[in-house]
Amino acid sequence: MSTSHALLGLLDRSPAYGYSLKQDYDQLLAPERQLAFGQVYASLARFERQGWAEILTVETGAGPERKLYGITPEGVTELDTWIYTPQATGAFAASTLFTRISIALLSGRDAEDILTAQRQSHMVRMRELTSRRRGAEPALLLQLDYELTHLDADLRWIQEAGQRLDALRAQWGQAPGGPADESGSRR
Repeated sequence: MSTSHALLGLLDRSPAYGYSLKQDYDQLLAPERQLAFGQVYASLARFERQGWAEILTVETGAGPERKLYGITPEGVTELDTWIYTPQATGAFAASTLFTRISIALLSGRDAEDILTAQRQSHMVRMRELTSRRRGAEPALLLQLDYELTHLDADLRWIQEAGQRLDALRAQWGQAPGGPADESGSRR
């Protein structure tokens, strides 16, 4: 997810201070992955440089200055472009799990163990998410269902990958025990 664009989208709802923008982001979009304040203020500064947001007022008091930001017409155009542009289909092609399995196979490590551990981790997470669905508000329910759907797809891929490990080993010229040097020991 583009954190910056999500912040810009929240700013589109109404002018906001950095602090309230962070609170909205954390509460509405990512309750389990809260933003650092620095990321919010860096994004606001970048929006201002790019002409996507402007400072509407500055309040001074006992503490640091409080700047109220508002989105500009250029910011609305950028937000519309981001919202309505489909996510690149290749975004799902580069998976860390796929890379870990491939490197394990290429180096003679036990890819089955990796798949088993990942399957168990996914199942634990799916139980947690399913439990949280009970009584969840619509926005949280939508977020939980999104993650559950992706975990379910990963589980199907893990099953298929497990069925193809021998074929991959054969294709890459490796025995199940892994590559060995001339003395017969694993590298």
